[in-house]
Amino acid sequence: MSLQKFHGIIPAFYACYDNDGNISKDRTGQLASYLLAKKVQGVYVGGSSGECIYQSIEERKAVLSYAAESLKGKMTLIAHVGAPSTRDSIELARHAAELGYDALSAIPPIYFKLPDSAVIRYWNDIIDATPLPFIIYNIPQTTGYQLTPAVFRKLLANEKVIGVKNSSMPALDIERFKSVGGDRVIVFNGPDEQFVAGRIMGAEGGIGGTYAAMPELFLEANVLLQEGKLEEATRLQSAINDIIIALCSLNGSMYAGIKEVLRARGVDIGGVRAPLENLSGDDGEKIQLIVASIDKAIANFVR
Repeated sequence: MSLQKFHGIIPAFYACYDNDGNISKDRTGQLASYLLAKKVQGVYVGGSSGECIYQSIEERKAVLSYAAESLKGKMTLIAHVGAPSTRDSIELARHAAELGYDALSAIPPIYFKLPDSAVIRYWNDIIDATPLPFIIYNIPQTTGYQLTPAVFRKLLANEKVIGVKNSSMPALDIERFKSVGGDRVIVFNGPDEQFVAGRIMGAEGGIGGTYAAMPELFLEANVLLQEGKLEEATRLQSAINDIIIALCSLNGSMYAGIKEVLRARGVDIGGVRAPLENLSGDDGEKIQLIVASIDKAIANFVR
């Protein structure tokens, strides 16, 4: 199959709540429309940025449904279906397949420290539950499991495995996974702070939690890389990193800050779900500075 539709900038889709903290179909549609207008390549629905770990299976199915209703056929749709149990993950996978998603993805099973054999079986059980292609999600800093090139090579025995979303910090991991899979796989850069470095090391695109807060900047960085303008891309990455550091320096969760940035853009998708913390103290003033920094970077870099 052609992997071209998975190249480029794919924002992680945020959880969209109403004023009572429940999943909102209307606000999910608003975020979908906003990202569609920005002309991103696709969206990654139901992952970390979607606060999936704090949602019930029925809520997660609703999010997948609402996003597909707004975006199916208009951009690439990847459904994150990882859950603590294989049974729940398969239920989510089958639901996404019925909705017409382009691919599935999943973190490894969390909480118990499992051997590689159990993790491989978990992923393969999800993969075998639907006809959809599958993208491994490697994020050891939150799951405690580090995907290795050896395990990735074993997973590639399943022809439906088409790549890996690599959110480990070493850019070396991107090069190693690409070395194992070659042209038959796509590697996504995960850490937004190293998008440019990840692309240089072999990633064909990126899936990121801050992309939707400043899609213009990541889209431009991707174009600069395609044009071979590495010095300009590096300067833009530095400006992006200043913004990310500011978002991570709030009293509240980074995602609460991102949602406030979006609110300033006219897209209200609610707050975050506990135990994530909403904004407090002087966060409002900091958000104003962050919005100004994004606007300044757009003016300085986006053509």
